Amino acid sequence: MKSFKTLLAATALTGMAASAATAETWDMPMAYPATNFHSENASQFAACVKEATGGALDIVTHAGGSLFSGSDIKRAVQTGQAPIGERLISAHANENPLFGVDSIPFLATSFADSDKLWAAARPQLEKVLADQNLVYIYAVPWPPQGFYFKKDVNSVADMAGIKFRAYNAATARIAELAGMAPVQIEAAELSQALATGVAEAFISSGATGVDSKVWESLTHFYDVQAWLPRNVVFANKDAFDALDDAAKKALTDCGDTAAASGAAKSEELTAGYLKTLADNGMTVSGPSEQLEADLAAFGTTMSDEWVSSAGEDGKAIIDAYRGQ
Repeated sequence: MKSFKTLLAATALTGMAASAATAETWDMPMAYPATNFHSENASQFAACVKEATGGALDIVTHAGGSLFSGSDIKRAVQTGQAPIGERLISAHANENPLFGVDSIPFLATSFADSDKLWAAARPQLEKVLADQNLVYIYAVPWPPQGFYFKKDVNSVADMAGIKFRAYNAATARIAELAGMAPVQIEAAELSQALATGVAEAFISSGATGVDSKVWESLTHFYDVQAWLPRNVVFANKDAFDALDDAAKKALTDCGDTAAASGAAKSEELTAGYLKTLADNGMTVSGPSEQLEADLAAFGTTMSDEWVSSAGEDGKAIIDAYRGQ
């Protein structure tokens, strides 16, 4: 895997040929804090592009929703208010079900399988984005989702009746399939909900567990790796097409490197989050064979439901993934 430094060295000559007189600045809105690994990775991507183009293209990142809120970033880039941006793509599954392919529960349950699913989906996603005046640059997965409980759970039968924090339609559907009672709770309210018994369990990444100090209320984390949602970086197609070939190549080459580096960082952080949970007294483990089988059945059901909503394009993606 090429490092950013290696790529910079390889593209230095291209950058030197760029004229300072044609220097262009692109503002890049992002939804997450500057200290988030996605934001840090994007800053490295921006530095890579600047160096590769000899300063002809300078991408300035704006973290924490400071330029546009998360929900507005995609529209801003589509309409040219910003030339490039980053967004959690599954947040737009209401526009097109294909945007939710990375969040089908229990379909791709590891970083490796998530990569395979994304490889199967990417050509179609690039087409959908292109139809929306967007050019795909790169994508990076978040750490995987796991279950938090305050007791041993060895099968779905053990979940019956539990008050389960839901934050979207997919998590509410999981609760329904498992016989749990879904309770809509935002992340900012999670700690209080757990402390007061409004919620007794939830599914999220290790990051959420650490941020919310869930060991104060819960005892078990099951690393089921339910799904690995991705942030996608895309450019406005008109702005991209206006660039010279060297700048376009810098964007795509640095994007490839950012995708690899970001994925490696996500996987590295995942282990750290789980260690923090364990260090604070939680039992951290994989699912039992029965629980894994039960959840796989949920995955089949919800995959079928997703294909029904996504149509032939969705079916082709799932068939391609399963055929690998």
